Amino acid sequence: MSQIGRATEADKRMLRREILAVRNRLTADDVRESADALAGRALELPELAHARTVAAYVSVGSEPGTLALLDALRERGVRVLLPALLPDNDLDWGAYAGEGSLARIQHGGKMALFEPAGERLGPDAVTGADVVLLPGLAVDARGMRLGRGGGSYDRVLTRLERAEARPALVVLLYDSEVVGHVPEEAHDRPVHAVVTPSGVRRFT
Repeated sequence: MSQIGRATEADKRMLRREILAVRNRLTADDVRESADALAGRALELPELAHARTVAAYVSVGSEPGTLALLDALRERGVRVLLPALLPDNDLDWGAYAGEGSLARIQHGGKMALFEPAGERLGPDAVTGADVVLLPGLAVDARGMRLGRGGGSYDRVLTRLERAEARPALVVLLYDSEVVGHVPEEAHDRPVHAVVTPSGVRRFT
């Protein structure tokens, strides 16, 4: 890795630590209130209004909450795909059929994730989504997203590019996580929009 690459990775690690420290101070009430506001904002997106299939994820811990949004999409008749983490950090997908269809899976030393308990549809299932809702820790004015560093969604974005699939890419964050600058590496791809509890911001 070049000197620049190493510096970028160190900058990302520092920014991740700062954001996670703020998230860890949130109360359960903070997270719940933000989740309701976030769902309301996201459901106003024209991209979601017209979507037949949405690839999303189940928030864990102090992440911006997604369950209210997942249930609202299902009620609209949208097919919601959720990720299942594979041993190599790639993502398989399964359909969301309500909160009872989720299994809590512990992945080694990492945090436990809620994954679809039903049939696995394969890593390429995401290429059929009209919208992909991405987790993240920050986004900047160019739409560059800071992930947790596992690389799972970098693979998803590469897979979409290879398949020439062009879903709307939307990251869900707290208001304070829209920042001035996110360090970027060659493989990083910008998102199209960010939804926070107070509104939507689009990137060209």
